[in-house]
Amino acid sequence: MSTRILVVAHNHPDFHPGGTEIFAHDLFGAYKRAGAEALFVGATNRIHREPRPGTSFQAVGDAGDEVVLWAGHFDRFMMSQTDLYGVIQDLKELLCEFRPDIVHIHHMLLVGAEFPALVRRILPDALIVMTLHDYYPICAHDGLMVKTGAYERCGKADPSRCNGCFPDIAPDRFLLRELNIKTHMRAVDRFISPSQFLKDRYVGWGIDEDRISVVRNGRPAAHPVPARKSADGQRNVFGYFGNLNPWKGAPVLLKACRYLMEAEIDFELRIHGGAPFQSENFTDELEALLKDTEGCVTWHGAYGRGDVAALMAGVDWAVLPSIWWENAPLVIQEAQLHGRPMIVSGIGGMAEMVTDEETGLHVRPNDPFDLARIMRRCILEDRLWDRLARNIAPPPDIDDVAAAHLELFGDLREAAAAETAA
Repeated sequence: MSTRILVVAHNHPDFHPGGTEIFAHDLFGAYKRAGAEALFVGATNRIHREPRPGTSFQAVGDAGDEVVLWAGHFDRFMMSQTDLYGVIQDLKELLCEFRPDIVHIHHMLLVGAEFPALVRRILPDALIVMTLHDYYPICAHDGLMVKTGAYERCGKADPSRCNGCFPDIAPDRFLLRELNIKTHMRAVDRFISPSQFLKDRYVGWGIDEDRISVVRNGRPAAHPVPARKSADGQRNVFGYFGNLNPWKGAPVLLKACRYLMEAEIDFELRIHGGAPFQSENFTDELEALLKDTEGCVTWHGAYGRGDVAALMAGVDWAVLPSIWWENAPLVIQEAQLHGRPMIVSGIGGMAEMVTDEETGLHVRPNDPFDLARIMRRCILEDRLWDRLARNIAPPPDIDDVAAAHLELFGDLREAAAAETAA
């Protein structure tokens, strides 16, 4: 009898193609190819799909093993699912009907911090694992670990510091939030972190180091596109991939481009990605910077997953100047898959995934002068691109990553069985 795996994410990539959703869905497919019976549940809300009467669950296309859970009633601060008579009851019925051997949670947004405890109560013998993709349980500022009102990274969350970011919320509320989330996370048998940096952050927050395993994310196998053909041999076309928001560093990149233009450096930047759900202040700043860099910068808008290879074919370098501690950005693995050296902020998981001066280049975060300096070097330094590109290894194959997960699950289940027998 095949292993049953319930994969839970905070959306479906058809509605919100973020890195977590894409990876969770790719891993779900790899589980099935490995012989598991898997069901994918993506929690969503009115932003992406309207509720439908009768049940919290809605089908996704014709697939019988992929559904979305409409979970619009959610306490974002406490990360708590408040719909006790709708969503919670429907989740209970799902668990009782599908009866998974393994529940793999990729996020607690919308589904609720209580979900692991609910699984443990309904299915006491099920293995519960949770991949930590970001800092939402730690940080109430959308899991960014960046202070509100500024672009200063925050090294630690505690009630008094959090109250400094949110003066209208008393410190004891932050303490209650932390205790509530940690209490429900005790039901998780093992946490998985795609980076050592993220693991260290959660260990510092109070999760036992032995409960977190580092397993790198992976990508589906694909043929890499060839290097861009250049008549003059210059490697001066840069690409930005992903949604545009203040934390991904798009304004920093555009300011760096403005400095290059002032220095009369010949280059091109192609921006691929949309800017959904952003503030008017941000979009106004973006429009002004795009106007200032017109002629060298082109914003091509949102793209689909199937477009990545063709878009990568048109650039020499991929740039990710994020100002927050990214964990395992999808764009880095996409660039590595196609042999494109990356310019990244030298912090967090980005610094782990891109080795400075070996497979890419690091820049100081939120520093357009330093980014412009590095971009200028990329254009003018002879053979730099060739040296870095030669060292780039493709990311782990998603089927190998699934095999590593399944091996870990098997070890955990054997250990639990041995403990019960003893």
